[in-house]
Amino acid sequence: MPIYEFLCRDCNRIFSFHSFKIDTAKVPTCPKCGAEDLQRRPSSFGISTAARGQSAQGEGGRDLEDPRMEAEMMRFAAEMEHLDENDPKAMAGAVRKMTELAGEPVTPAMEEMIRRLEAGEDPDRIEEDLGDALEGEMGDDGGGGFGGAAPTQDGGLYPM
Repeated sequence: MPIYEFLCRDCNRIFSFHSFKIDTAKVPTCPKCGAEDLQRRPSSFGISTAARGQSAQGEGGRDLEDPRMEAEMMRFAAEMEHLDENDPKAMAGAVRKMTELAGEPVTPAMEEMIRRLEAGEDPDRIEEDLGDALEGEMGDDGGGGFGGAAPTQDGGLYPM
């Protein structure tokens, strides 16, 4: 029985839903607030626990001292040296990879920014449109991560 995870932005909570069939198109409503715009998230079950360390953890449980993590970050840094800053699609891929490596949640404004970059939109225009929203999601101090509070995991299992 497949289990899918969805984020409710209104509740800032991740809910698990079970289905009797594989249905990747269906989006359930939030069991708490009834919101209909849930976002599918990678299932925590599918994320390798080997990548999660027990010390010096960053956001998302990543062990920042793990040699594998350090090697992956070095590979990413090398890729960034060759990034074409005039290619919005390449920039979108880099942002997605950076959030994955850091274990940071992708906030709604960041998701919108990535979507628009992937569509090839001018980065300056996106910054003009979303700059305030992106800054607001970075927290009151303007730094320290990509979003406010990370979403919490609901312990229930709901029908799809």
